Amino acid sequence: MKLDEIIISKAIIESYKDKLVKALDVDVAIVGAGPAGMTCGYYLAKAKKNVVLFERKLSVGGGMWGGGIMFNEIVVQTRAKRILDEFSIKTNKYQDGYYLADSIETVSTICSKATRAGLKILNLISVEDVMIRAKRVCGLVLNWSAVEIANLHVDPITMRAKYIVDATGHPAEVARIIERKSGIRLKTKTGRTIGEESMWADVGEDAIVKNSKEICPGVYACGMCANAVFGGPRMGPIFGGMLLAGEKVANDLLRKL
Repeated sequence: MKLDEIIISKAIIESYKDKLVKALDVDVAIVGAGPAGMTCGYYLAKAKKNVVLFERKLSVGGGMWGGGIMFNEIVVQTRAKRILDEFSIKTNKYQDGYYLADSIETVSTICSKATRAGLKILNLISVEDVMIRAKRVCGLVLNWSAVEIANLHVDPITMRAKYIVDATGHPAEVARIIERKSGIRLKTKTGRTIGEESMWADVGEDAIVKNSKEICPGVYACGMCANAVFGGPRMGPIFGGMLLAGEKVANDLLRKL
């Protein structure tokens, strides 16, 4: 059989078009494909919810790929190890309470299991605004990341979701858009993003799970974003809190959907 470049192009365009159209009206839209966002998406998709995840970069995984200081090993604590076990990710006990996992295996396996469960990940898409109706965030405004990088004036498209999850990590991008443009007060002590504190793994790991919750009507913070919104220490290359935060937000949303 001779290969036809036009057929190849048509196949990609037609298939992606269908995937994008289906992503325009969903139960949950997650922003940011780090470990917290993908774990949240996995549990929602596993429960048969219609969930899509938008990632600005070409690759998923956030900061997990690089482990600590570009040594591609991550640490998880005992209470989070069961999530890696559920994903069938190999762990090695370092000492009581501390388990090691290969960061490459961890990212690639979570991504694979999440997409096989039904999570749709659309990469190279940036969220530049939110859609608000009656003081509730009900959708996202999307554009290609290349448009953002090139600083081009190209109008975006919108999508609708029953709930939004901000899993954008340290920048807390969706939360900051909301506070800057909407006039909606966040559910923090100040009504605005408080900002993350200096590293303290023991406190930060607990705080990241506690703070992964609703930040305003229709929007949840998840993962490191939660400590940036509500104020909590960063925790460095221990990732158990990220996994537990993703699971917690998914369970909170399942009770509401």
